[in-house]
Amino acid sequence: MPTNTLVIQTAFPGDAILTLPLLQKIKELEPDQKLGVIAIPSTKSIFEASPSVDEVFVLDKRGDHKKLRDVNKFAKQFVKHGYNKIITPHRSLRTALLVYFSGIKDSTGFSNSALPFVFNKQIKYDKNSHEVKRDLSLIGYTGEWRIRPIINISEDKASGIRERVKSIGDKIAVIAPGSVWETKKYPESYFAKLIREMSEGNYNIVTVGGVSDRELCDRIIRESGVSANNLAGEYSIPETVEVLKNCDLIISNDSAPAHMGVAAGIKVYTIYCSTVPAFGFYPYGEKDKSIGLDDLRCKPCGIHGYKKCPESHFNCGNNLTPQTVVSKIFS
Repeated sequence: MPTNTLVIQTAFPGDAILTLPLLQKIKELEPDQKLGVIAIPSTKSIFEASPSVDEVFVLDKRGDHKKLRDVNKFAKQFVKHGYNKIITPHRSLRTALLVYFSGIKDSTGFSNSALPFVFNKQIKYDKNSHEVKRDLSLIGYTGEWRIRPIINISEDKASGIRERVKSIGDKIAVIAPGSVWETKKYPESYFAKLIREMSEGNYNIVTVGGVSDRELCDRIIRESGVSANNLAGEYSIPETVEVLKNCDLIISNDSAPAHMGVAAGIKVYTIYCSTVPAFGFYPYGEKDKSIGLDDLRCKPCGIHGYKKCPESHFNCGNNLTPQTVVSKIFS
């Protein structure tokens, strides 16, 4: 039987984008196989926009597949779909149960996953490596890991986006101020100052993000006093990547837009407040830069972040001045 591989990645959009190099390499090594992905609703469009992926199955953890029996029923379908191999960079209990319930014996996961015994191949999770390199280790790949994630949309949609971005100007800086985690967010007033500085550097300004980021972007633009284009909430993630492909650089928190910038192939400047690049989720383009304060006793306070600073001062964000960020960008 031909190998047909199912990859489970039900984490956040940024993690989904960082999984694309693994998918691309799997397909490159065995182009005739069927490659499927189990995703969540918010990341479905990312995997559908990958030319390496043949099928996307949606696991709705907060809806149809919330209960254990629903996860069991969901997992049973994959043998019928012809899948005989599972690879999963995701390490959650729900993912382990999916593997177990699927009945697929050829399975690979990380040794620090929940219920690691469900995998017949366990790969050591190297916390000192980049996430892309860690994911590639699941297939034993040891070559160059800095593989650009490929996200494509239809030419009709891409053409319309190119025309819109072209109407904004020739030199465009993108600002992405949002994040799921509050302690990953650089202060709004500082982003406003960054917009002013970039505008004075003759950049046209575009803000991006999800629907929930639109008001945030509006506030920052108003405070900046600069005429900027707020595209937050107007485009899907793959469409936003297409926007970025037609811009010069992006300034983002340690969040999904930074990885979208890598996929777009533009300069990425990632601002690290409560987290650090050493976690392995930094942008890895040749000209990308990570910007943050490294000498704080309390940093990092957690791998994801928090709703508010655990020590109530948020020095990792407040002490990182816009002037410091700008000096890194223009150096």
